[in-house]
Amino acid sequence: MAVKHYLQFRDLTRDEYDYLFDRTRIIKDRFKGYQPYHPLADRTLAMIFEKNSTRTRLSFEAGMHQLGGSAIYLNTRDTQLGRGEPVEDAAEVISRMVDLVMIRTFEQDIIERFAAHSRVPVINGLTNEYHPCQILADIFTFIEHRGSVVGRTVAWIGDANNVAYTWLQAAQLLGFRVNISTPPGYGLDPRLAPAGPHLAVFDSPLEAARGADLITTDVWTSMGFEAENEQRRRAFAGWQVDERVMAAARPDALFMHCLPAHRGEE
Repeated sequence: MAVKHYLQFRDLTRDEYDYLFDRTRIIKDRFKGYQPYHPLADRTLAMIFEKNSTRTRLSFEAGMHQLGGSAIYLNTRDTQLGRGEPVEDAAEVISRMVDLVMIRTFEQDIIERFAAHSRVPVINGLTNEYHPCQILADIFTFIEHRGSVVGRTVAWIGDANNVAYTWLQAAQLLGFRVNISTPPGYGLDPRLAPAGPHLAVFDSPLEAARGADLITTDVWTSMGFEAENEQRRRAFAGWQVDERVMAAARPDALFMHCLPAHRGEE
């Protein structure tokens, strides 16, 4: 059987997501009911971090522990990857010693190259282009609180970044729509955002939010763009998710943020 990786949201089919969300609910209910469930006993996850994280490390490490496995934290600054070892060589070695690899890095090309030389499944914990596990968690949360996401409308207010592009992949695959409103100069890259009925672009955040079932956003300045912080503060000032924007959405609309949040900004 070929090794199956999870590098973008579209790496799974709609049927696989239906199954995954059903299994997630069962496993979560077992855990919340203090029923031991350890299908990953004697299995090891390597977590490779080139970008820092709180939630990604904690969620993967806790998840492995709860399912009976173990997780090993690797920061590229403390490994040979940080000293110029080729990604391909690192993949060959690391994948011989563990059962699963999660990588949080910069360019998507890095994780694609690692996966191409890995003997075990590789999971994208975040790249500059995509953040599939974030949207996986957000959609499951929506399902828990509001039911199926099919036919719904998600409004994305803010930067066209890796989270936004992953929302668009999810919408195209699962059958919902994303309304996007970004400041001038921070719009979608057409190479990562193909047009279609799953996407609508608005100049006004209020128009994007109108009738939405979910409003979601991210920080104005993502990791790696800190030098643009002041410029972005000025450009994004009109793209706050506030009471006025939420009032334009459906009365039962949810708000989500992938965190960390800068309160008083986005």
